[in-house]
Amino acid sequence: MTPTAPRITPVAALMLFALAFVWGGSFFFAEVALTELPPLTVTLHRVAWAVPVLFIVVWRMGLSLPRSPWVWGAYLVMGGLNNALPFSLIFWAQTEIESGLASILNGTSAVFGAVVAGVLLKDEPLSPRKLLGACFGLVGVVFILGFDVLRGLDLRNLAQIAVLGGALSYAFASVWAKLCLAGQAPQMNALGMLMGSTVIMAPLAIWLDGWPTFHLSLPVWGAIAGVACLSTALAYLLYFAILVRAGAANLMLVTLLIPPFAIGLGAVFLDEKLSGSAYLGFGLIGLGLIVTDGRLWAWLTRKRKNRASPRRGKAGNSAHMC
Repeated sequence: MTPTAPRITPVAALMLFALAFVWGGSFFFAEVALTELPPLTVTLHRVAWAVPVLFIVVWRMGLSLPRSPWVWGAYLVMGGLNNALPFSLIFWAQTEIESGLASILNGTSAVFGAVVAGVLLKDEPLSPRKLLGACFGLVGVVFILGFDVLRGLDLRNLAQIAVLGGALSYAFASVWAKLCLAGQAPQMNALGMLMGSTVIMAPLAIWLDGWPTFHLSLPVWGAIAGVACLSTALAYLLYFAILVRAGAANLMLVTLLIPPFAIGLGAVFLDEKLSGSAYLGFGLIGLGLIVTDGRLWAWLTRKRKNRASPRRGKAGNSAHMC
């Protein structure tokens, strides 16, 4: 029996947009925090402060901590693939390149996610439809941020390669979670992953950046609180819930929605103006999601067949009567 590929249900779609909303602020929070802190220390703050928030959630839900060493080993790997490595790479890249270009390159997670899931997961086969949908989304991101941003694109630039490496790490993380953590509660997965990434980042940040200082300005503390509580703790509660509902490849589509939400928030709260190309970009991203999901095309195909069936039936009856 051929396994059914996961789809984006209406509930999963709402959760996907909510995740994009809370993740959309992470680039802004990082820019503020990086004014006083080095990248690895920002990553440590992001994952470490999210742990007590998620611990309270898990405790209030009455969930028990796993006892299996294998599960904790899987959390350690997940923390490295989905937090420690990509956060550090992208935060470091933001010290060298503009955040707009970093957002575009981070959007390649959707393409990487479709390819990696298609190769490694039996129930998420790689299809031209998924690749086409991801490509539409990437083009939409480019329209939103403007083609001028791409003039400085040079893959030989180490910072840009670092963002691509982070995007690829996200893709492998989603597959690892589905293969190794599917039997655990989403809330526990989020806590365990961030505990794992904290274990990884604490010695690395202290070794390379020195002991973190707590003498920071109020805006930087606000940025740390935002990136830890909203863009990490809340975000990963949504992340694992979407993974269960929609699958790894569909989950990666959130990276295509992050830049539009970031720009939209700027327009609402900072009175930033959106160009016509930005609205075109929103449309292309929506088209990419529709193409990737495939249900609209299936519905149109069924409707076309249903319209054709009565005509074939009438023709058959006429032949019988003759």
